[in-house]
Amino acid sequence: MSPLKQKEKGMTNIVKIVAKFVSPPIVLFGIYMVLHGHLTPGGGFPGGVIVASAFILLILAFGREMASQKLKLSTASTLESIGALIFLSLALIGIAAGGWFFFNFLPKGEPLRILSAGFIPLANIGIGLKVSGGIFAVFVTLIMFRITTGKGGR
Repeated sequence: MSPLKQKEKGMTNIVKIVAKFVSPPIVLFGIYMVLHGHLTPGGGFPGGVIVASAFILLILAFGREMASQKLKLSTASTLESIGALIFLSLALIGIAAGGWFFFNFLPKGEPLRILSAGFIPLANIGIGLKVSGGIFAVFVTLIMFRITTGKGGR
């Protein structure tokens, strides 16, 4: 097939350039949401969705092959598992610390400071990893299902 007839993967160059410059700040904002979720509206779930949306934007702009270079499906699955392990570990450490399930075993600190909420920021990190890895993995799986079955709008 001649180079003129080959279809370039992804969207137009304008969308690709914008996605390339916008995705790192989106990831940074998602991390901010996860880490400051106990002080401001946000937390692990919305922060994880925002981080996953940055990688989904790269998939939509460049195609699945380029985006899989940035974050592989196996890496997303590993991050999801690590997030679940962090969350479960916090719950079980609460029991081991002499309390009950999800007992706050860390000191509380000063109000309105990053380290003021005990283990809630750690739980937000676990939830953020779980949600971002899970949403990214579900999106990639749905794309692969559409490609393998041939179902689609065109």
